[in-house]
Amino acid sequence: MSAARRNPLNSAAAHAALLAYVAIALFPVFVIVINSFKDRRSIFREPLALPDAESFSLIGYQTVLKQGDFFLYFQNSFIVTVASLFFILLFGAMAAFALAEYRFRGNMLMGLYLALGIMIPIRIGTVAILEMMVATNLVNTLWALILVYTAQGLPLAVFILSEFMRQVSDDLKNAGRIDGLSEYTIFLRLVLPLVRPALATVAVFNMIPIWNDLWFPLILAPAEETKTLTLGSQVFIGQFVTDWNAVLSALSMAILPVMGLYVIFSRQLIRGITSGAVK
Repeated sequence: MSAARRNPLNSAAAHAALLAYVAIALFPVFVIVINSFKDRRSIFREPLALPDAESFSLIGYQTVLKQGDFFLYFQNSFIVTVASLFFILLFGAMAAFALAEYRFRGNMLMGLYLALGIMIPIRIGTVAILEMMVATNLVNTLWALILVYTAQGLPLAVFILSEFMRQVSDDLKNAGRIDGLSEYTIFLRLVLPLVRPALATVAVFNMIPIWNDLWFPLILAPAEETKTLTLGSQVFIGQFVTDWNAVLSALSMAILPVMGLYVIFSRQLIRGITSGAVK
């Protein structure tokens, strides 16, 4: 008999706690979305009230769609985020597999060197990064952002994935070698499926900072055709006047895709953990 059937009260309490956590986490999103459908006066007078016949307004969405190319900004952010996550997971998993599988002189020093990026923020080297991008003619290209975000996410990816890969059974990998599998096949078909929870964790940890980043898009890709969603939304924020209707509408439209990606990776994380823990 499962623990949930033995202790129905504990199960109900766990579900209640989960619902409370979800409600608290989604409350700021709820406030942003409902205020994006209000006029400016109602946003400040009753920020927690639902839009009604008097306060309902689509002026924010109309402004967003008229000023700037919102769909281009969205496309740029999506391409940069997905491509960066792909390279972070690919190169991070390969480096972690090498550190966990092969014993060589300097293995520990190499692991510490790759993990230095966790302790040293990449923004410290902004000037050097900008000079490098200028020298390679990558300024105002999406590749500049993809390369920087990949370098930013690799240290944490290597640190997390190497610990998970050390827990993969050596007997399984040796059995694959006896059957004639190459190291690449062992890595792709045997090891990666077993560390899927770690891959999902790395993706979740890196996804939000990449999507919401303003620093590097402003410095490396400020051109109109390479603007990301976060940078494009800054046009509505002025020194003296801020178009809150447009800002809230842009944020509402930007939240949906990142929430979708978060749900996808979160489901993979939970599915990987439960499939490995429940026999």
